[in-house]
Amino acid sequence: MIPPLPRRRLLGAAAPVLLASSRSAVAAGIGVPNDLPATPLPARIPVSALPAQYDVAPDIHNLENGYWGIMPRVVADTYARHQAEVNRDNSIWARNVLPGGACLAAGGRDARAAIARQVGCSPEEIAVTRSGSDALQMLITNYRPLKPGDAVIHCDLDYDAMIAAMDWLGTRRGAEVVKFSMPEPATTANILQAYRDVLARTPRAKLLLVTQVSNRTGLVTPVREIVAMARERGVDTVVDAAHGIACLDFRIGDLGADFAGWSVHKWTSAPLGTGAMFIRRERIPDIDVAFDNHEIPPTEITARVPAGTVDFAAVLTIPTAVDFHFAVGAAEKERHLRALRDRWVEAVRDVPEVELCVPDDPARYCTITSFRLRGMRTAEDARRLQHVLLERHRIHTVWRKGVARGPVIRVTPGLYSTMADADALSAALQQERRMFV
Repeated sequence: MIPPLPRRRLLGAAAPVLLASSRSAVAAGIGVPNDLPATPLPARIPVSALPAQYDVAPDIHNLENGYWGIMPRVVADTYARHQAEVNRDNSIWARNVLPGGACLAAGGRDARAAIARQVGCSPEEIAVTRSGSDALQMLITNYRPLKPGDAVIHCDLDYDAMIAAMDWLGTRRGAEVVKFSMPEPATTANILQAYRDVLARTPRAKLLLVTQVSNRTGLVTPVREIVAMARERGVDTVVDAAHGIACLDFRIGDLGADFAGWSVHKWTSAPLGTGAMFIRRERIPDIDVAFDNHEIPPTEITARVPAGTVDFAAVLTIPTAVDFHFAVGAAEKERHLRALRDRWVEAVRDVPEVELCVPDDPARYCTITSFRLRGMRTAEDARRLQHVLLERHRIHTVWRKGVARGPVIRVTPGLYSTMADADALSAALQQERRMFV
């Protein structure tokens, strides 16, 4: 029998070291309610079959899939099974006393191993968090090499919660916070020049925040080149990969960064409340433990995650979500999402009243693409257009603030979206193009 963990150790391990996998539960003969049979996961799922894998709201073209990813049916069913298991077995299971490996600690290893397999790193370099924001906030605010008077850098297209964490370094740790605006229209050359310029004029820079795919416009930045540029000046980079992981086909090592965070509940389509933190093994000591947590050895990445009880069933479901990702295929997912995006973009590209906020270069965009209508200048304008698209055309989008040149409407097809959804948007924009002129 596995001895139970002390309560404080259990809570400290709860976020990064979570639930048993369904395989472990089955092996132990427990935790699988008879009234919730397992849904089989196909070994291969062609993109043409993706819409049939989801249950979605009817009669609305949902083109706002950037908030989080709808779980495919097999993942949602797995989550429901694990909710029932956790609710029934309670601390008998969570205290690691059950035989056969059906325990909290074993599940945590399964979740971390699944994410590591997905992104191509060691499980010891991965911690499971409550969200991408949790992961990135811990990486930023607990960055140990920063000293008072050092500078930190971010841009207008970074995510609000991450900007707030960078500002916190200014108010609480005495850093100079330097903000710059991303060029618009952007190109690979002027993006790199913007980072080169801000690094050159910030000689005391120590930490740089880089967003792989902007949540505001969908711009994809050349992360690897930026990370290398910063490293030449002795500047570390934290990469916000929330909209890159499982949307773009790459491995975490391709970014060249030592620190990254993302939301597993976005493009991996795991349940809400799941994120991941990556720290290259040799750099783990450069991120402080969370809130002076002494319950986990300081050499482990999991000590960098705040203690506390989380949705155990959500994290237990991560391996199934990762299996679904591989069943579709990373390259196939990226091509499918790009095709959905290209469908509506190409249909409105020559409409003079529609201003696209990402360049034509395929390296600089993925599925997210924001736009403005000519004359759309204020937040109220953007809110009004979002409302019109929903009420008149049954198209759900979202407006985004924070872009230097003004608010935008963000369009994000999901894996289940169809060309009919994209066509509905392009038709609506043709009708509404003169809304502000």
